[in-house]
Amino acid sequence: MTEFINYLDIVYLGNSIQNYLTAIGFILTGSLLHSLISNIIVRIFARLFRKWEFKLSFKEYYEHLKRPIGFLLFLIFLFLGANILNWPPEFNLAPVEEFGVKRISLRIFQFLLAVAFIRLSVKLVVVFGEMLKKKAEKTVSKQDDQIIPFVIELAKILIIFIGSLITISSIFHLNVGSLVAGLGIGGLAVALAAKESLENLFGSFTIFFDKPFVVGDLVKVGEIEGVVERVGFRSTRIRTLEKSYLTIPNKKMIDAELDNRSLRTFRRVKFNIGLTYGTTKNVLQKVVGDIKKYLDEHPHTNQDAQVRFLNFGHSSLDIMVLYYIDTMDYGIYLEFKEEINYKVMEIVEYHKGNFAFPTQTLHIQK
Repeated sequence: MTEFINYLDIVYLGNSIQNYLTAIGFILTGSLLHSLISNIIVRIFARLFRKWEFKLSFKEYYEHLKRPIGFLLFLIFLFLGANILNWPPEFNLAPVEEFGVKRISLRIFQFLLAVAFIRLSVKLVVVFGEMLKKKAEKTVSKQDDQIIPFVIELAKILIIFIGSLITISSIFHLNVGSLVAGLGIGGLAVALAAKESLENLFGSFTIFFDKPFVVGDLVKVGEIEGVVERVGFRSTRIRTLEKSYLTIPNKKMIDAELDNRSLRTFRRVKFNIGLTYGTTKNVLQKVVGDIKKYLDEHPHTNQDAQVRFLNFGHSSLDIMVLYYIDTMDYGIYLEFKEEINYKVMEIVEYHKGNFAFPTQTLHIQK
């Protein structure tokens, strides 16, 4: 036993065997157990909010926090292990106060530690943001559904920006004020390069304050029509009626003609039906009258329906049908429209009418 203790006291490159083993133990602990320890910390964090109505599931906490906490723990164990060891005096390295390997190594570790803290802070903002989103889903207003993602993005940018300034100032000992002033010299060039991004940013503020639409609204911008799912700093995400996911710059959302179809109280339906030229006036009047009566009495249309014998077409007697359905839900709209179309066919068949199709009559001269 005494020989073993004496063996641990043997010094090699400025450090005893015991110091090497202790350092290796910390590093191995950080490598092997940081995942387990981070799992325990996430569970403790989840229990802090277990009584809150809008808490997340443990899986959601785990997905957001496990990696940043694990990376931070690994750096701490790495620091504890490395801090036990001394640089070999045989290397004759410059002290940490002077530029050299020691100083560079310390700065690298401090930088990684700052990155880990910033990353963890951003993930905590995301977690609290997800909780607020759950709360917003319970409210009637759609405004909070729109503003919460925006505030989350703003908080993330501020954390990264402020964290970067603190890192530059404390670790690299640079004068942040002089750095910002120096950036002002090239401010014009930066502004010109970021012109489009700034326009999109101002566009996002216009959307929030002017409120031409909110998340969940059905809008049409140019030829694009869909439901707004998210409004960010630079762009707006729209789920089209074809279920594709489009990203539109905010500048275009405020510059282009925007039709917020969710603000309409009714959906307009207009089409023509053509009856053959053999249809009598009496039949035509009955078909027009019955369609008009049906539309006026339908529980999901208003009283502004228009059914008129419109004109004499090339191969048909054209009847215009115009009415409004009192829903903004596209699926319900299609359901009622289909129901009315079947009824129109039924009315035409009941009065012995025939639908026309494009025809031509050729007279051949002998």
